[in-house]
Amino acid sequence: MSLTVRSVTKQDYDQWLPLWDGYNAFYGRSGPTALAPEITRMTWQRFFDAYEPLHALVAESDGRLLGLTHYLFHRSTTAIEPSCYLQDLFTLEAARGKGVASALIHGVYERAKLAGSPRVYWQTHETNVTAQRLYDKVAERSGFIVYRKLF
Repeated sequence: MSLTVRSVTKQDYDQWLPLWDGYNAFYGRSGPTALAPEITRMTWQRFFDAYEPLHALVAESDGRLLGLTHYLFHRSTTAIEPSCYLQDLFTLEAARGKGVASALIHGVYERAKLAGSPRVYWQTHETNVTAQRLYDKVAERSGFIVYRKLF
């Protein structure tokens, strides 16, 4: 399979949206708990706003998008350079186990290096053991536990 990882373009919307919907469904954000449509619209717009730190890559083969990743740069109290947070990663089920997710992660690594970021980090749900098998090959587990408070 010939695979290209590239920045998303505005022409990708019709193929990006089902991937985004699939990602959100995987994490239980569908049906009554679905993201509001304005969040999806704003997320998409942010990828093309030069003032936003949010970016998107897609994996493409033969004109078909097989996966996506979204990442952002932010400041930190422990470094001068920006940190890179890989926020979302999703591949079509039929593309899993074929190197698509790994290629997307490495695409983020390349962009982070170009931006002068000393690290890329992300989180996944503790039940996502399939993804963790890949993550254990391409990064080290930090040992941190995530806490949150929703309002």
